[in-house]
Amino acid sequence: MNSPRPIPAAALNWDRDIAYMKARLDDPDTTGLMGELAALRGTAGYTHVSDEMFATVGVTMFGAGVISVMGALTMMCTTLLLNPDVRDRLAADSGLVPAAIDELLRVNLSIADGLPRIALDDVRLGDVTVARGDLVLVLVEAANHDPARYEDPHTIRLDRPDAGTHLSFGGGAHYCPATALGKKHAETALRVLLDRMPRLDLAVPVEQLVWRTGFMKRIPERLPVRW
Repeated sequence: MNSPRPIPAAALNWDRDIAYMKARLDDPDTTGLMGELAALRGTAGYTHVSDEMFATVGVTMFGAGVISVMGALTMMCTTLLLNPDVRDRLAADSGLVPAAIDELLRVNLSIADGLPRIALDDVRLGDVTVARGDLVLVLVEAANHDPARYEDPHTIRLDRPDAGTHLSFGGGAHYCPATALGKKHAETALRVLLDRMPRLDLAVPVEQLVWRTGFMKRIPERLPVRW
């Protein structure tokens, strides 16, 4: 949805994924999230929910889990490669990894562009008035680097007293329901990576990294490393 031009394969992939999840709803052997959604069909309070809507939940949760974790881990690794002092501290003391996850998410979120939102009412933000119906691009990284909220915001600090207050997982009614799972995935991955390859380093100058375009996540196309 953030692409400057239509992506022909997007609709095809979406239709294919929806068809796959709808088939899971009809499979009596389906367990997990799709099994629970299948059990809700036709029950009180859910008679208005179509199979396509249930399938959309499945596709959205699967896509968010896979792509978000992939993007976050890629940017975490990139940040550590560019900050070897932080990498060395984490390799020497794995107990710092949980705190590092929040700080790495704060300083280098993998969202590629501002999140598009439509104002439902007139809103005053500082000295700017956003009128009802206006398109607003919300840049989460700007909030995560707000110097009024975070002292020396561009520095990675593993001992921040306000760690975990970033908006990388959203907020309010839109707070990611899989936050704990996503953090645990990242924590496990970094622990194993730094245990097995504590001297992991970037194999090319940072200027040679090629960044992916037309994608919902900000990540390098390739991340050449040595160890």
